Amino acid sequence: MPLLHIMILALVQGITEFLPISSSGHLVLVWEMFDRLGWQVPEQVPSDRLILDIAVHVGTLFAVCLYFWRDVVDMIVGVAKLVVGRWTPGARLALYVVAGTVPLVIAGFFLKDLVGTVMRDVRIVAWATIGFGILLFAGDRVGMTLRRIEHMTIGSVLVIGFAQVLALVPGTSRSGITMTAARFLGFERPEAARFSMLLAIPAILGAGTLAGLDIYDAGDLRLGIDAVVAAAISFVFALVAIALMVRWLRRASFTPFVVYRLLLGGALLIWFT
Repeated sequence: MPLLHIMILALVQGITEFLPISSSGHLVLVWEMFDRLGWQVPEQVPSDRLILDIAVHVGTLFAVCLYFWRDVVDMIVGVAKLVVGRWTPGARLALYVVAGTVPLVIAGFFLKDLVGTVMRDVRIVAWATIGFGILLFAGDRVGMTLRRIEHMTIGSVLVIGFAQVLALVPGTSRSGITMTAARFLGFERPEAARFSMLLAIPAILGAGTLAGLDIYDAGDLRLGIDAVVAAAISFVFALVAIALMVRWLRRASFTPFVVYRLLLGGALLIWFT
């Protein structure tokens, strides 16, 4: 795949993955733009698209692990201490991340084919962008700002986890819908973003592992190189985006992201219908 195409995909993914504006929706739009401009590689198949999409997600995985390395280390150490019967805050956080991921894993297993085909329609992306943007605004306004991750319960984790299933629809935004649920539950904005990004780790790790196996089975060296380059570029931009968003949410609201979603969704409906 041409380097320019890879750079565009990685740039878009890196910037949008952890912002509540739907990275998957933006990737659908990028591929649509490639099609309309006649930039597609003739021999490329749909599975290659999916593998490259997942590759740029893997780049963002490394970014979130680096930014929240203390939480990641605490979870790893906490799980290790469970072996000797010691229950720590790190172990609890790891349990919550796993519990919040289970609904998405189950739904993704049964809806994988549907997500990769029918749901990638631009009109679905547009309406999801608008609808869940309005929901984010409501959650940010209605939700109190009292709770931190330390106050989380298994009940609130499952609510956020089931909300995450909606992210299978491109345009919803995995980070956006989990932050929305967290805000409705009264979590502070930075804490909602923090848990949302930690929740992304197992989801992206699982998808990345499957993509790696697909590349290995295909035996396509060039596709493997393209995936590595895409992951590296998305890593850099994701790290910058995470830092800027967390800094923003410490002093402001989600409103700019909501406005962006409404404008983007409206423009898509006009452009593609």
